[in-house]
Amino acid sequence: MQQKTLPTIIDVEASGFGAQSYPIEIGIVRYDGAKWCKLIRPFDSWMHWDKNAQVLHGITRAMLHARGAEPISVCNELNAFLGNTLVYSDGWVVDNPWLIKLFAAAQVEMTFTCRALEYILSEGQMNVWHEVKAQQLAKLGVKRHRASADALVIQQTYAQTMGL
Repeated sequence: MQQKTLPTIIDVEASGFGAQSYPIEIGIVRYDGAKWCKLIRPFDSWMHWDKNAQVLHGITRAMLHARGAEPISVCNELNAFLGNTLVYSDGWVVDNPWLIKLFAAAQVEMTFTCRALEYILSEGQMNVWHEVKAQQLAKLGVKRHRASADALVIQQTYAQTMGL
């Protein structure tokens, strides 16, 4: 019997919701359970800030300037952690453009590929996804909307829905 592997999940938090927004935190849970998460110090030219987004993820500009890593360093660490792999996002429509924006601004080539999680979900998984995700949020005790916690919840939801 073939053992199914969990997908590598990536989640990105951003400064806002529109085209001027940029990534401020990236969290990953790899297929082997290894975790990676970083706050990103914005480039000087990245000025957009949406207070509604801040309320959602709880990350302030001051936190980014005090604890955020330099974008070039973040890109290099991401490439080292992920290599030439495929990662999945449940918010690919926004997460992938934010990753592209980060790597382009840092002038670093992205070694991994990000795809929409829907590519690997069965119809059965999609039918129960929201219910199972809510159960996982409660089970894991996730209290805040942050990239690393979201990536873990998404991966565990995938695991719980496998075979449906």
